[in-house]
Amino acid sequence: MMKNEAEIWTLVEANAARMIQLSDDVWAVPETCYTETKSVALHQQALEDAGFRVRAGVADIPTAVIGEAGEGGPVIAILGEYDALPGLSQQAGLAEHSEVEPDGHGHGCGHNLLGAGALLAAAAVKDWLAQTGAPGRVRYYGCPAEEGGGAKAFMVKAGLFDDVDIAITWHPESLTDVQGGGSLANTRIDFAFHGRASHAASAPHLGRSALDAVELTNVGVNYMREHMPSDARVHYAMINGGGIAPNVVQPYARVRYSVRAPQLPDMVKLVDRVRKVAEGAALMTETRVEPEVLSAVSNLIANAPLMEAMEAELQRLGPVPFDESDRAFAEEIRATLSEEEKRDVFARFNAPVQEDRILCDFLLPAGNPKPPISGSTDVSDVSWVVPLVQAMVATAAIGTPLHSWQMVAQGKAPAAHKGMTHAAKIMAGTAVAALSDPTLIERAKADLARRVGPKGYTSPLPDGTKPPIALMSL
Repeated sequence: MMKNEAEIWTLVEANAARMIQLSDDVWAVPETCYTETKSVALHQQALEDAGFRVRAGVADIPTAVIGEAGEGGPVIAILGEYDALPGLSQQAGLAEHSEVEPDGHGHGCGHNLLGAGALLAAAAVKDWLAQTGAPGRVRYYGCPAEEGGGAKAFMVKAGLFDDVDIAITWHPESLTDVQGGGSLANTRIDFAFHGRASHAASAPHLGRSALDAVELTNVGVNYMREHMPSDARVHYAMINGGGIAPNVVQPYARVRYSVRAPQLPDMVKLVDRVRKVAEGAALMTETRVEPEVLSAVSNLIANAPLMEAMEAELQRLGPVPFDESDRAFAEEIRATLSEEEKRDVFARFNAPVQEDRILCDFLLPAGNPKPPISGSTDVSDVSWVVPLVQAMVATAAIGTPLHSWQMVAQGKAPAAHKGMTHAAKIMAGTAVAALSDPTLIERAKADLARRVGPKGYTSPLPDGTKPPIALMSL
């Protein structure tokens, strides 16, 4: 073990208790996309208590915050999140579905752990810089609205990463590995249809149904699926169906689409096709359609030098040190999972299935090919402008699906705390490696320049698009 690693891991452990408490406190106040007022207040207080220089409400987002420490030298960004998901309220520590609050929110993607773990890493790096006197700055980015709001894309467009040298983050999972390249570029776009109300029985001919337009849009997009790339994805949700009165021709209705593709240009083309379907539906129903882009994120860009550096940290550190009590609760959770769910995570990590394993108390082979993630993330937009690396670290029973009540149930468990602390050591160790070896930053920047090419980064957000704060607060 190298001296710097031993020091930084010790500093992580020294800060762990208060950041574990932060994670549990955020778990207890689950807030969704752009409404994370209590969660960001907890993070801001933790930053101030740890001695960071704090900037609140950055990029005109009230629930975004940045804390910085250190002087001169390279700028290392460590990215955290703290938004929850709707409809996933669940009692902690219970291996059966039991809501805390009917139809309430829950941390089904583990972002209570993600934010606190990233802040734990940043606090340790801050202490390391102070103790060693090394030049450099560590900057914690408290990022809201990853689930559908794309806050980091707005933060990138606002220039908040312009002076950053490298960025580091992590995500809770049920297996541990360094995340590879690739994710789906994604646009969330609403189509609001405006028609004409009338009595549905006595004067239906006078009405123009906005709900009909929504339904025709959905039918058209479903027919389009046969004629779009097989690795693209399109989903929709009814936001406003026009009310509850069937005897009124609905004058207003709204549908939300999520359009994804592995590469940004392909996603942009697919969004244009969905727009045309909506315009056609408006033409057929003699209604008017207003499209509104809520958020848009790019596909993820990998960085080989940083992945190698993080992999080295992970291999030296080893797997998360779970114990028998952790395994006992994980076994209860796994009893609620299907066999398909237990196997699926191994496929997503491109790893052989290990059916007898309860928790990820092992490492995947070094150099294991890194498949792209099948979802979308606003971390991707940071990866286009700053060399970025991300760890996936086990905090839950193997096979636990993200966005599930089972993930929420494990969010305050000792196993989750151990995984979070382990992730902080991996991230902090990677940061110290970059601060101790300037050539790593140089190689990471060169790798990014090669991958993005001469055209560089173009934000997928149309000019003038604002974070949909008011809309998400409804």
